[in-house]
Amino acid sequence: MTIFCAIDTTDLALAEELAATIGPVTGGLKLGLEFFNANGPQGVAQVMAACEEAELFLDLKYHDIPNTVAGAVRAVSEELKPAYLNVHASGGLEMMKAAKEACGTDTKLLGVTILTSLSDIELGDIGYEGPAGTCVERLAHLAKQAELDGVVCSALEIETLRKACGPDFTLMVPGIRPAGSAADDQKRVMGPQEAIDAGASHLVIGRPITQADDPTASAQSILDEINGQS
Repeated sequence: MTIFCAIDTTDLALAEELAATIGPVTGGLKLGLEFFNANGPQGVAQVMAACEEAELFLDLKYHDIPNTVAGAVRAVSEELKPAYLNVHASGGLEMMKAAKEACGTDTKLLGVTILTSLSDIELGDIGYEGPAGTCVERLAHLAKQAELDGVVCSALEIETLRKACGPDFTLMVPGIRPAGSAADDQKRVMGPQEAIDAGASHLVIGRPITQADDPTASAQSILDEINGQS
């Protein structure tokens, strides 16, 4: 199990500093659209050079026609070789198949199911049928059919997807909030130990670490809790 610390900033120097201090503790770093759009592949490479032992989850959530997504996945996986990369499962079976075929062998490709910021009411507003859990399971089955390596899902769907998709299917779980942390814009959240117990493969934790007074200590405290040392 790896904690991927979400470094959500456009500030390259700050991202490098966080990577150097937090990366050795968590073993994983997540960089997403906010950082990538401001700094590009070169910025990603610079951040990862600050903590070469950490794994990279490149959270770009590609969603377009199959050929376009395949080209994007091929380019970024060949250049940066992230441990994990993702596409929107709602892009459909053919898009995911094309993305998987184009993905480099050093990278595991995940399908984004339903964003953890969306409530059941909001899902209905955009035309999804059924509650979030039903939508997530449907999209996870589609991702597995496309031979993706796993999905991104909220903690509330872990147990269902673990049973439905098997023990080797990666479940990357954002929306993790340690005790005392604010939920912020996340709607479907859970504590780190609960998520691990439910069957999560990896956790994504951002603001509870990066916005703490001492980010390194906060990351270590979460790991100690998971490892039963607190």
